[in-house]
Formats: sequence, structure tokens, C-alpha cells
Amino acid sequence: MPSFLSNGIEIAYEIFGEGRPILLIHGFASSGRINWFNTGWVEALREAGYQPITIDNRGHGASRKVYDPKLYFAHDMADDAAALLDHLGLKTVPVIGYSMGARIAAYLSFRHPARVRCAIWGGMGLNLITGLEDSEEIIEALTAESLADVKGATGRQFRIFADHSRADRAALAACMISSREPMPEAEVRQIATPVLVAVGEADEMAGDPHGLAALLPQGEAFQIPKRNHMLATGDPKFKAAAVKFLLAH
Repeated sequence: MPSFLSNGIEIAYEIFGEGRPILLIHGFASSGRINWFNTGWVEALREAGYQPITIDNRGHGASRKVYDPKLYFAHDMADDAAALLDHLGLKTVPVIGYSMGARIAAYLSFRHPARVRCAIWGGMGLNLITGLEDSEEIIEALTAESLADVKGATGRQFRIFADHSRADRAALAACMISSREPMPEAEVRQIATPVLVAVGEADEMAGDPHGLAALLPQGEAFQIPKRNHMLATGDPKFKAAAVKFLLAH
């Protein structure tokens, strides 16, 4: 995979095909390939005329693994995304982020508003502002000797996913400590770009999509039917709503 340096950290990325560039930012413990290629997003976006560009967030995929929690704030990873656009010579693109990637996309929209034409925040509702309370359980699950030692349902879910993706669990534990930084409501209200907030109907991790969309000057909400946080990622109805939104903006 090609890579570049962002604040001294090697960041990997991939570009698929031709068309209008669109940046895809994956979620926690995932990667560009797992979150976007394996779930059919790259194919769907290429069929709609886009050129998907995936980034492996620091500590994930083929990017450098770092172990200092202070290096994993979402606003710093948003700066990595902006640096990738600089590296590729792209001024303004649509952006899709899922879960942690949606938090990163929100900070990208706030800190670098001229770079984001429109955005889709998947798997992230009002918890963008309120934060999440299960970080300690997930950190304990990631650092446990084996899956058998993990008892909590949320912790097991993330441990299984991390093991399946062959992720660096020590890097992920460091990332979990700081990557969930809440975005102040006042900053959310300043994001003027059009945003589609898409959350699974059975997603208990993301928070209310309608409440978050209402705070945005150009926010829209879409509830992904019958999907939880994990299963919503590659849902066909989510893809269809996303493409419709992108083509409208």
C-alpha cells in the first residue's frame, strides 16, 4: 500500500479506480480494506461514478502502530486525513466515516471545513457529543490474555473483531483511551457542510441520529432498518441512502 508521513507517523492509504474522489475513514479496530472494500462500499461508490480513497488510521491496518494514548485523539486523526488530501493534491472532497471514522470526519469538517464538500457520518449519533461509557470494558477486553477471560458482551464483541482483523491490540487499547473525545455541541453547530447522519435502528452505541442531525445547519438523519452497530456497516439500504445523498450534493 502507498503511504505518506503525517506529523512523523506513516499513514497508509489506497485509491480505487477513476472518477470523483471521495475519502472513506474507517472505524475502531478496522481498516480501509475491512470497513470499505470487504463490505462492498468501494464497488457501490465506483458504480456511482466515484473514486474511493481509503485511509488506514494511525494504529490500524498498514499504518504505523503507536502506543501513546496522547497520539490518538480524533482531532489529530482528522489532521491525518487532511494531510492525505494535501499529499494527493485534493482540495475538497465528500467524506464518509463510520463509528470512530465518523467522529474523525466530524473533526475534519470542523477543523478543515474547506476540505469537506459534504459528509456522511455512519454509526454515530448524539454520542458524538456525549461520549461513550464502555471504554474501560473494551480496553480490558483488548488487553486480556485470551477471549475466554473476557466476560462483558461489548468487550467480547470488540475482542473478537480485533482478533479477526489481526489488529495490534496494544495499539488499539491506547487508541481507545483518547479517540472517543466528545465534540462540544457548540462546535457541532458550526459545521456548515451538508451531513447525513446514518445509524442502525438497533444500534445502542451510536446515540440518536435525529438529535445530532437537528444540531447541524444542514443535517439529515437516516435510520438503517433492523441493524445494530456492527451489521449496519455494509447494509445495502445504507449504501443506497448514502449514494442518493452524495449525488444530491
